[in-house]
Amino acid sequence: MLDFKETLKSQLNIVDVVEQYVRLKRSGTRWVGLCPFHSEKTPSFGVNADLQIFKCFGCQEGGDVFTFIQKIEGVTFFEALKLLAERSGIPMPERARPQDPAGQRRETILDIEEKAASLFESNLHSARGAEVRNYLTSRNVSMETARAFRLGLADSSGRQLLQRLKDYDPALLEEAGLVKRRDDGSHYDYFRHRLIFPIHSESGHVIAFGGRALSADDNPKYLNSPKTPLYDKSAVLYNLHRAKAAARKSDRMIVVEGYMDAIGVAAAGIAEVVAICGTALTPAQARLIKRHVAQSQASTGNVMINLDPDRAGIAATEKSIHLLLAEGLRVRVLTLPGELDADEFIAAQGVERYSSLCNSAPRYFAWLTDRAKQQFDITSAEGRVDAFQYLWPSIQQVQNKLERSELAHEIAQALNLDPNTVRDRMRGRNSAQPRQPDVFLGIPPAERLLLTCMLHSDQARTLALPYLNQSVLVRQLSLAPPFEAFLALERERVPYSFEGLLARVEPAMQHILQQIAFDDTQLDPETAAEQAAECIRALETKQGEADRGELRKQIRRLEQEGDFEEAMRLANELDKQVRASS
Repeated sequence: MLDFKETLKSQLNIVDVVEQYVRLKRSGTRWVGLCPFHSEKTPSFGVNADLQIFKCFGCQEGGDVFTFIQKIEGVTFFEALKLLAERSGIPMPERARPQDPAGQRRETILDIEEKAASLFESNLHSARGAEVRNYLTSRNVSMETARAFRLGLADSSGRQLLQRLKDYDPALLEEAGLVKRRDDGSHYDYFRHRLIFPIHSESGHVIAFGGRALSADDNPKYLNSPKTPLYDKSAVLYNLHRAKAAARKSDRMIVVEGYMDAIGVAAAGIAEVVAICGTALTPAQARLIKRHVAQSQASTGNVMINLDPDRAGIAATEKSIHLLLAEGLRVRVLTLPGELDADEFIAAQGVERYSSLCNSAPRYFAWLTDRAKQQFDITSAEGRVDAFQYLWPSIQQVQNKLERSELAHEIAQALNLDPNTVRDRMRGRNSAQPRQPDVFLGIPPAERLLLTCMLHSDQARTLALPYLNQSVLVRQLSLAPPFEAFLALERERVPYSFEGLLARVEPAMQHILQQIAFDDTQLDPETAAEQAAECIRALETKQGEADRGELRKQIRRLEQEGDFEEAMRLANELDKQVRASS
């Protein structure tokens, strides 16, 4: 497995892999972008193509291409290996299977979810699914679309999954979110007599299900899988695996409320649509959207919110606006006439009309201002203040200075407020970012540059390692641990890799190493070996000065003790060193 890992890794470019999730911009030998693992306005996430590593200096996440896929997809190492192999068209070894128990269990649950999806799908297209197929037809969902989205039917008996998946331990089926246990210890199917919507991971694996009740007296109307090792409702967007390519291409994501909304919009030819399938967008879902539509600069990437026009939908829209603005995204709000859901509107008036409304939808601020005017009496001073307080949380999320200036003008005009007062309030916002501590403080520049050269250049390592191996200088350096780790790799004949080097030093030094790996402002790749040689000479000179300083101290001590003969001998030695260095 380790051999296959290295073979696969040698054929991957981490920049290409990361760019499938993060918009990157070249900066010297590095690539930078907004971190996909935490919310930020200024890029602190970097990818080093030479070392094939990534690092965020905001949240401290970092590693190689496999670590990146594990973290961003929420999968085990084996699943990351398999995913990258499939994307690259490189066959996995037949004997390859997850070695760790957790990985094996996740792989088994994935198999279970896929078998359940196939069973549900088969039910829908069998004789027992005739009534549900008629319902889908009435909702303008063709059988071609039903197959494309793998829609299914849960049997009403409450025993079908248990019987078909009898080879698996019921406890494992329960962990997969497919069965529930009664008080007496027996089990029954979690989904019963429901239209089934398979929910996929970002990479396209079935990880959960949503079920719509088919009987009026069944509650709740929509039932989602419980939280499992594969599925967390707050961190998943329905249809993202299909929508992400179109979203990146168009730099836009349409956010709708339910499964049928997403299916209706996507089936009509607008691919960049996802559904939140819950009461409101979550911070994790907002970050998911940003990964696929945001550029490397703040305040770019477009999101269209098209949630239901009822009270719950309006509240969800307000919350979604705040979260998306906090991610630096451009937000518009689409409210469809006639209080129709997206799929119903397209069926009634056509996709061209829907697209036209999307393109002309108002910016979030116009929508919020209309809401404020509906809720507050802006003809009174108190009402205008209340309306401003309602708008203020959203305004606080806007980072772009030009946009904030324009908003100040719009607020003053819309609410009949004094423009200078509004601007003063907006200027009072403290947007200062906390400064990161300087990890290089106290590290001699020559040591830092020598290590940078050795990290990035085979020639620099070839030149420096023999010198370091025979020099007593190494142990006296501030960066002794990584230099000693380089020597250990050489002695053990272990091929150099940044991960291998990192594994041989303590966590504090790992952080410094990662900082140095991404701080290449002093490095000229074409002359890295020559720069390394200059650094070695500078370190030798510095060490020589330190040695001569120590000799002078010894001479003074001997003179004070009256040992003039030894003092004279050391003085001669000092004179030789001074002449040799000049």
